[in-house]
Amino acid sequence: MRALLPIVRRIWAREWWSLLRGTALSAVVLIAGIALLGLSGWFITAAGLAGLAGIGIAFDVFRPSAGVRFLALGRTVARYGERILTHDATLRSLARLRVQLLDAMAHMPFSRLPALRASEQLNRITRDVDALDGIALRLFIPVVAALTTLALTAAILWFLVDPALVIWLLASYVPGAALALGIVALRSRDSSRMGQLALSAFRTRFVDLLRARTELTVFGRLEQHGRHVLAAEARMRAATARNDRIERAGGFVLSVTETVAAAGALLVGSLQAQAGTIDPAIAALGFFATLALAEALAPLRRGMAEIGKMADAARRVNRIIEDGGTAARGEGGSRTAIDPAAPVLFLHHVGFTYEGANAPIIDEFDLQVNAGETVALVGPSGGGKTTILQLAAGMLVPQSGSVEIGGLAVGGWGETDLRQAVTLLPQRSALLSGTIFDALALARPDLDTSEAWAVLAAVALDTVVDERGGLESRLGEAGAGLSGGESRRLALARSLLRRPALLLLDEPTEGLDHATAEKALAGIRRYLPDAAILLASHREAERNFADQVHNVAPVPV
Repeated sequence: MRALLPIVRRIWAREWWSLLRGTALSAVVLIAGIALLGLSGWFITAAGLAGLAGIGIAFDVFRPSAGVRFLALGRTVARYGERILTHDATLRSLARLRVQLLDAMAHMPFSRLPALRASEQLNRITRDVDALDGIALRLFIPVVAALTTLALTAAILWFLVDPALVIWLLASYVPGAALALGIVALRSRDSSRMGQLALSAFRTRFVDLLRARTELTVFGRLEQHGRHVLAAEARMRAATARNDRIERAGGFVLSVTETVAAAGALLVGSLQAQAGTIDPAIAALGFFATLALAEALAPLRRGMAEIGKMADAARRVNRIIEDGGTAARGEGGSRTAIDPAAPVLFLHHVGFTYEGANAPIIDEFDLQVNAGETVALVGPSGGGKTTILQLAAGMLVPQSGSVEIGGLAVGGWGETDLRQAVTLLPQRSALLSGTIFDALALARPDLDTSEAWAVLAAVALDTVVDERGGLESRLGEAGAGLSGGESRRLALARSLLRRPALLLLDEPTEGLDHATAEKALAGIRRYLPDAAILLASHREAERNFADQVHNVAPVPV
């Protein structure tokens, strides 16, 4: 339950006024329903007694009937207003929560980002935020409204009927409702949680089935993977069915509680009427008001049945937001340009160990790259070349030593200025759906067509783009429509448009034939004659392109 409190605060932080009014209207709806049934019971009983006494002609039917109509219409209007206020405010709060989640994920430690799968994270956001909509609508607001209604009803019945009725009402309703709701909350916790996890597994497996259907077909695993999808769906249905059974069991306990409370209220009212303490019409009012209190408890049953998945989702959401908030880079210092008297990149005695690793990936590492110089990092896979590039880009923080850009520690740069000075082309670069021009303009919003063609020529891609129909030719999802080598060169062209002082390239010619690789590398230096270039290399063309070759050996264990 503690995990739910931060989410409640986030939901209420900006929408407290709308939610407060909606909660008040929710209480009005319940109170109006109880008053409506109580007044109707009193009216029918009083009218019948007046008829039996022979004074029906003198009985005022207009004011009670007007009260019934007023309560019925008022209840409908209040319900409509409550739904508008609470649902609209909740949806706005959840929309802001999604933005907070996306922002937190974007600011997670860079070492964790490569492990994030887009479909899985989107599934997590939609699943968890959808689960959290019940915190306000099916848990917090109904609880507050029910307690308010119970207290006000008890006070009115104490005044209008008899204290004995109120004592019985509290003695029957409170323990019975607590037992029913406690059973639902405790027993449904695991099934509610497992249903959400099964739903997540079903969505992820189904997306994987669609994305990898060609490979699954080729290797004869399509039918097997389809069975895995159906198995996840079966677990989801089983968990949902079990949760529904638990909710119905809680509903049965509530029904018994309501029956016992109403029967006791009828008995107390009858005894009081026989004793002459109250008239029969007032006794009927107390009975029907007690009977109507069941409406205040009914919405809580669904909220309690979902409390397991709400708490589970709240823990994940809180953790993501906290992790993203602690990892977010501040604006740092005020450096806006490279100091020409200092090396563009200087690593001094740098050591770095990944979380959970037994040994450092690099230790006591030194490197210097000056303006206009190209340095190639060579060595076996897993030796730390990519890690060095990420440290130089300020995406990882070394545990020892220092990383300086233009004479200033990376941490002293403001994020915007650092990204303008340093550009990294990772091994796997993402392209978005849209035109080729859109893909390039991601790096330079003010890009014009002449500059676009110039950078495409630099990476030997201008002819390919021209044959495809020019800059306005469209790419599919993740850059579909280009070969692997063409996608790589388009991502490289996008990096060059930043015109950084330090260009970091992770295997930039992967997927290119030797002649095209040499042409693209020569184009990089022509386009950025003064940039310091550091590249991780596995190919001869890249090593020949470099002014220096620096061997990165694995750290001895």
